Amino acid sequence: MNFKSLLVPALGAAGLAAAVLTPIHSQGEVGPDDPAFINLLRDVAKQQDTITDNQKNIDEKIAAIAEDVRLARSFSARAR
Repeated sequence: MNFKSLLVPALGAAGLAAAVLTPIHSQGEVGPDDPAFINLLRDVAKQQDTITDNQKNIDEKIAAIAEDVRLARSFSARAR
């Protein structure tokens, strides 16, 4: 192999590595004290609270249904 046949793949690998490893900075970065950012964080926290409450309600309903099914199986086994 000669030098020229290794040059193109080596340059391609170096270019790919540079493209992957170079950090990309956003032009629209906001600071932690930006009012819009704070409002978004409050909205996300409120949504997470709502999701947590909904999941709790779902778990309670599933537990009630599971208990009803258990009782129904118990009564159907006695009827046989």
